[in-house]
Amino acid sequence: MTNLNTPVEKLSYVGPKMLPRLRHLGIKTIRDLLRHFPARYEDFSKLISLAEVGEPKVVVSVRGVVRKIKTDRIWKRRLAITTAIIDDGTGKLRVVWFNQPYLQDSFPEGTELSLSGKTALDKRGLYLSSPVFEKIGRADEDLVHTSRIVPVYPETEGVSSKFLRFLIKPLLDKLGGIPDSLPAEIVKKYNFPAISKAIKNIHFPKKLDDAEAARKRFAFEELFLFQLRALLDRKNLEKMPAPKILFDKDAIAKFVRGLPFPLTNDQRLAAFEILKDLERGRPMNRLLNGDVGSGKTVVALIAMYQTVKAGYQAVIMAPTEILAKQHFGTITSILEKQKINNIKVGLLIGSEARQWPTDEITEADVSKKILRNKVAKGQIDILIGTHAVIQKDVAFNKLALVVIDEQHRFGVGQRMKLVKNQELAPHLLSMTATPIPRTLALTIYGDLDVSLLKQKPGNRPKIITKIIPARRSAEAYEFIENEIKKGRQVFVICPRIETPLETASAQGGLPLTGQVSQAKLMWAEVKAVTKEFEKLSKETFPHRRVAMLHGKIKPKEKEKIMNDFRAGEYDILVSTSVVEVGVDIPNATVMMIESAERFGLAQLHQFRGRVGRGEHQSYCFLFTSSGGEFGSRLKALEKTGDGFELAEMDLQIRGPGEFTGVKQSGIPDLVMASLGDIELIKKARSEAEQILNQSPTLANYPLLRERLEYIQKMVHFE
Repeated sequence: MTNLNTPVEKLSYVGPKMLPRLRHLGIKTIRDLLRHFPARYEDFSKLISLAEVGEPKVVVSVRGVVRKIKTDRIWKRRLAITTAIIDDGTGKLRVVWFNQPYLQDSFPEGTELSLSGKTALDKRGLYLSSPVFEKIGRADEDLVHTSRIVPVYPETEGVSSKFLRFLIKPLLDKLGGIPDSLPAEIVKKYNFPAISKAIKNIHFPKKLDDAEAARKRFAFEELFLFQLRALLDRKNLEKMPAPKILFDKDAIAKFVRGLPFPLTNDQRLAAFEILKDLERGRPMNRLLNGDVGSGKTVVALIAMYQTVKAGYQAVIMAPTEILAKQHFGTITSILEKQKINNIKVGLLIGSEARQWPTDEITEADVSKKILRNKVAKGQIDILIGTHAVIQKDVAFNKLALVVIDEQHRFGVGQRMKLVKNQELAPHLLSMTATPIPRTLALTIYGDLDVSLLKQKPGNRPKIITKIIPARRSAEAYEFIENEIKKGRQVFVICPRIETPLETASAQGGLPLTGQVSQAKLMWAEVKAVTKEFEKLSKETFPHRRVAMLHGKIKPKEKEKIMNDFRAGEYDILVSTSVVEVGVDIPNATVMMIESAERFGLAQLHQFRGRVGRGEHQSYCFLFTSSGGEFGSRLKALEKTGDGFELAEMDLQIRGPGEFTGVKQSGIPDLVMASLGDIELIKKARSEAEQILNQSPTLANYPLLRERLEYIQKMVHFE
């Protein structure tokens, strides 16, 4: 019987070189190895005779005896071609492998092989090209890599699916009873396979239906664990006391009347939900999920205003210094217009500290030490900054509200760091400008209440979006020139700084042959930012002021470029996705996106939201060199400006990994793959609620509690 806690280094063939590679895949124990599930399967199960092999470009599984084998070398191309002739009694077939000369010694004449691969055709006739193979020994021996449904796993450099199959198959043969953390009543209710059977079927199924049943069982289990964790977090949070901030309807109504624009209905509803949360005396845990340009900052400011009016402090954290300074400018401008000078606002970022309004003693620019002292004494009501505001040397006097902008996970532990010795837990409002599909929100943010902002402020014209094929680029450039003549500005977005092939060459090597061709196909027409900058500044718009921005530029230089662009010093800014979130340039009216088909719909919608933030009509041009499926997908952006609708489409097309922060969250692959299955998520949520109603601490489910503790270590919920 297999001990699931046995470290993988105890297995044969896992030596010092292989161990770090397996750990890179999250595989440390046999349990991890068995739960490293296939990403897909190759169906090599249909075995045919050699006489039946008749067409090129067809995947076949065959068996035969090696009659001849030889290796020819083409020295100029540094290529070794190994050719074998196999015979099964019904016919013969040529088999060709490239750059595997050792096979000649491995397969002496008379060796019986099982082969699975794709047929090809050359001037000598039909042949099998670089098939997977294994020797056939005893007649009853179970094949692993051929003539069956073969699992293909998530891989890393030096760890192939073939090696993983080699490790996993012997373990399954020795598998005894595995303890099942999923409650027996749930297994029975949904007719899930027993865990030992499911483990075998997900790795080496006899039929694809068996693999799907096992996949559904494990997907449910992991979704169920996620929901349990979220519900437990919510219950634990609700036990903690928080400041009780009463909703002063008259003061809020006066503040809203003084805003420079009317609130949308969505903003009013979200603000009301937040203000009612603040009254409860339990920590608010709310996600403000707003579409691009829907006015989240103003809703957060209403909550901060109420908090400060009640005698408490509020803090707003942004992911970048640029965004923190933008919040500082927006908030102080609104307060200044309403002549609310009794609320002190501070800005604390790595490069500077500021205070508004100034007084006789303090100028606008202050030292960070002075500002921190003022925060500690309660003389700063609203503090705005990056993660610098949760450093050890920042202490608050009466912190009651934490607003997190574009930081998806901010848990109880981080929240309590802000208040240190304070007995009351602060309220939390998380904000995101990436519209999140409901299935994703229900799973990833199951412990948060959600407020949605779909409407845009009414005084902004709708952004006109157009797909621009390569043949019409000259027309688009002419249009852009006319916009610049009117005094407007332009964003140009490219997918990356350099192509993967250029990076690999610079590092002295290239990926494996198959990966090279795939990379060439995928990135052949991707415009690198540096090349695009050269083209636009020297050829297309040599008479215009063009700047370049990408992630490799130092932060201070990046900030200077953005500030100069905002001040109108540049006409065109060529950039990577660093401008995706939070950049507000009201004078920019054109968003031009190169190789638009390389981005997801949700991300393209984010880019589009960087324009249309002022009174001028704005445009988004999707430059594309591909038609077909890419063209039809991009047409959705022409038709709708609804980020939530596009996010649902993106979830179905590209999966959830593209949404900000999710790809790095440590969420199991099966959960990620199942986020489009709303019914499965609902069932997992319902069962988690019922289990916790029966046993709030999971005392009646020790195996489930143990499993939950284990994944808590592996997946960082905070």
